[in-house]
Amino acid sequence: MTPQQIIETYGPRESMEYDVVIVGAGPAGLSAAIKLKQLAAAKNAEVSVVVLEKGSEPGAHILSGAVMDPRAMAELFPNWKDKGAPLNQPVSGDDVLMLKPDSSSRVPDFFVPECMHNEGNYVISLGAVTKWLGEQAEALGVEIFPGFAAAEVLYDEKGAVRGVATGNMGVGKDGEPMESFQLGMELLGKYTLFAEGARGHLGKQLIAKFQLDAGRDPQTYAIGVKELWEIDPAKAKPGRVVHTAGWPMDTHTYGGGFLYHLEGNKVTLGFVVGLDYKNPWLSPFEEMQRWKTHPAIRAHIEGGKRIGYGARAITAGGILSLPKLVFPGGALIGCDAGFLNASRIKGSHAAMKTGMLCAEALFPALQSGRSHDELADFPDLFQRSWLHEELQRSRNFKQWFKKGYTVGTLMTGIEQWLLPKLGIKVPPWTIHRDKPDHAYLLPAAECKPIDYPKPDGKLTFDRLSSVFISNTNHEEQQPAHLTLKDAGVPVAINLGRYAGPESRYCPAGVYEFVKNDDNSDRLVINAQNCVHCKTCDIKDPTQNIVWVTPEGGGGPNYAGM
Repeated sequence: MTPQQIIETYGPRESMEYDVVIVGAGPAGLSAAIKLKQLAAAKNAEVSVVVLEKGSEPGAHILSGAVMDPRAMAELFPNWKDKGAPLNQPVSGDDVLMLKPDSSSRVPDFFVPECMHNEGNYVISLGAVTKWLGEQAEALGVEIFPGFAAAEVLYDEKGAVRGVATGNMGVGKDGEPMESFQLGMELLGKYTLFAEGARGHLGKQLIAKFQLDAGRDPQTYAIGVKELWEIDPAKAKPGRVVHTAGWPMDTHTYGGGFLYHLEGNKVTLGFVVGLDYKNPWLSPFEEMQRWKTHPAIRAHIEGGKRIGYGARAITAGGILSLPKLVFPGGALIGCDAGFLNASRIKGSHAAMKTGMLCAEALFPALQSGRSHDELADFPDLFQRSWLHEELQRSRNFKQWFKKGYTVGTLMTGIEQWLLPKLGIKVPPWTIHRDKPDHAYLLPAAECKPIDYPKPDGKLTFDRLSSVFISNTNHEEQQPAHLTLKDAGVPVAINLGRYAGPESRYCPAGVYEFVKNDDNSDRLVINAQNCVHCKTCDIKDPTQNIVWVTPEGGGGPNYAGM
């Protein structure tokens, strides 16, 4: 059955009405919900807020390094320490390393750009912080529905957003309802906020429908592949923050590593690769495994045990790629819009601040009886905020690195180190980009294949064993949530021209090309393995792969990540 036929047969869908519907229980969505309730309490007003979360609980799908700037947290909860926010490990020191294949050099502290200094920040599990934010939101009266994926944007007769519908449950692989079928429900709001994270499924549709990216630079992304390790207590350096540049990336590919010492003899580490890379033979997952073998990284984790794995796309375009934030009936907040500061390798404080700013625009609108219009005050508040100033300082960061490692390093040093010392906070020039990430991929015949070493099972690992410890699971009978516009494209174009890059850029082994009995090729999609990183939706050279929401509650469960 088509979705419309299902509704005609089983409908109408049940609906619930709220003042505000928020899609995504991450730092942005929860901060918006909390701030709304705080503003309402201060005015003895009532505001009904619901938050939908596709993960099994708030934080289940959250993945970040993470070193957190507590500025936004302190604004939302000035007494966050007394309330038990899990920011437990202050940064105790920074190392910025330049790697060569068998050696490394530490950048002297004096020459480290201001954006890379982490005094006053905290090494955290963003999943734990998000779970805590969810508890604070519920204590204020916010309704949170975990395990419910917002699958459809609903519009009124004038074309304004009036809410969302959750996906149907119990649909079989053939698209037909099974015995366990449950019709999705409609969540209707005077305003709907979209806080789905990088490359949000519905955010992507809204950007296209309302042309929110008109006049903006194309968004650019990276993929972060992350692991959590338990290490020998003798090697623990609680609060130590390590960032690396150079090897194993070549001088024309954006990427770098991070390694953070948490409390409790744990280390979180990972590798980030810009998704505007050119060589289709490159595998971000394999680059991360290779990076761990460097003596400067191996020394921290060798002899330890890997206890967690995950991967997630990162919005890295900065302020020049931000779409228009508002449209009739709602707004984009957090990484759904792209507020991450790539130069600082931080986004959680920005996500929280955007949620708070949006709430500050939204509450007066509700008080005055408005609904389903544009919250023009939100972009205005952002323009006047410290976050806007912060993102302006780093607006050229990713663009410089498109000109190569040497130019990127030099110009970052000038913009983020020299100019501030001269009293110039914002670069007086602007560098633009004009192509989306998928357009940079070159034909395989024009690039050199990369020979990655086999995993040893102790320091380096394969994809499937990695996915296993991400606690990823999907209901096997549901339709694949990784869809193809044209089933012939993967073999005819992706395999024929680009040597099947989806089998390498996916960090979860979802895509594999296999031989049929007649020796022809076909693409197999192992949707069960998907960790919801969105890389395929971004990097597919033909933009033929479309990630759609699976049943709610499916996907990874990032315990401690």
